[in-house]
Amino acid sequence: MTLPENVEQAISEKGGMDKLLLCIPDSASLTESAEIYRALSDTLRLKILYLLTAGTLCVCVIKEVLQIADSKLSYHLTILKKAGLISSEQQGTWVLYTLTEKGEAVLGIRK
Repeated sequence: MTLPENVEQAISEKGGMDKLLLCIPDSASLTESAEIYRALSDTLRLKILYLLTAGTLCVCVIKEVLQIADSKLSYHLTILKKAGLISSEQQGTWVLYTLTEKGEAVLGIRK
C-alpha cells in the first residue's frame, strides 16, 4: 500500500502499523469516556453540574431552580450519577447531591 509521506512518517514514529493499536485506550476506558460524553451532551445535565458547583444541594432546590418535573430531574440525575459525575446521599427524607472529583475535573474545577 502506498501512503502519503507524512502519514507513513507518523506511522513509523509510532513504531509501525502494529503499534498503532497502542494509541487506542482499552475497552473499559473507552466505555467510561463514552458514558461521560453522553452525560455531558445535554444542556440540562450541564446546568445541574454547574448548579452543584455551589455545593451540596437537595432535589427540591435543583427542581426549583431549573423549573422541571420530578420525573425529568430524576432521569437526568440518574445519568449523571451513572457517569460518576455526581453522588447522592440520603439524609432522612432528603436526598442530597454533590459533584464528585470526576465531575469537578470535567468542569475544570481546581480545589
